[in-house]
Amino acid sequence: MKIKLLMNLLIAVMVALVISSCLKTEDEKVYTAAEEIMLREAYLDTLAARGHDIDTLENEIYYVMMDDESEGDLAKAGDTLTIGYAGYFIDGVLFDSSELSSTNGKMTFILEHEEHRMIPGFETAMKVLNKGARAQFIIPSELAYGSSGSGRIPPYQTLIFVIKMYEIKPS
Repeated sequence: MKIKLLMNLLIAVMVALVISSCLKTEDEKVYTAAEEIMLREAYLDTLAARGHDIDTLENEIYYVMMDDESEGDLAKAGDTLTIGYAGYFIDGVLFDSSELSSTNGKMTFILEHEEHRMIPGFETAMKVLNKGARAQFIIPSELAYGSSGSGRIPPYQTLIFVIKMYEIKPS
């Protein structure tokens, strides 16, 4: 009788674990388009209140230059870039970084290469960096993963990238 009770309890715990794993957690907050805009504006207001100089690129990509020790030409399509990056959700949760994704903490790729495209906002951001530059980019979801999201990126997520340009090899 004890074994049957123990087995039933074990099955009940397993079912509860399976059901709970299918539920969304607080960390997986899914926003609406309106909530995304509201959170992005609040984030930008916070940066401005801290004295950061916020610049804007096309399609409402915002950025803050973090280092003045850069040199040379800006990156352009076809150039081979070596960067370090960290990607965050607007609430500060890290979702990816070159430290986690590569052995040397850097990523090398060809900008706007037709076979290995990045999200549009990321590729646009590269074009304001030259060697040694470091910047924080605020990329709206419509230039990232949009209303559908992708993998660990939920829908309507403004993404924050801190990027350091290590090298630019012209095409």
